[in-house]
Amino acid sequence: MKTAILLAILALVVFPTMVAAVDFNQTISAQDKATFDQILSPVMKIYNFVKYAATAIAVVFLVFAGVSFIMNGTDQAKREQAKLMATYIIIGLIIIWVAPLVVQFIVG
Repeated sequence: MKTAILLAILALVVFPTMVAAVDFNQTISAQDKATFDQILSPVMKIYNFVKYAATAIAVVFLVFAGVSFIMNGTDQAKREQAKLMATYIIIGLIIIWVAPLVVQFIVG
């Protein structure tokens, strides 16, 4: 426990000094950008796979929510549950598809 506290205090003292020493106005060379893109390429392939797989799964669950909504015409609790399910699915899809645009907006 004492070691964790010591490390936390050390991090609070050393980390801001390290961040202050970084020059954020430095321009990135073309070689550094190419190296970064090369490193990022496998990550983007994995992200795209996950994005399309999640979209396919979301479509199946969206159809399930729609059928559940239609089939439970008189049971208001189940209809409300189906509406919430569809809402959460759509929100999840928006997050998955908009995340790269948000990152690009922040970085660029």
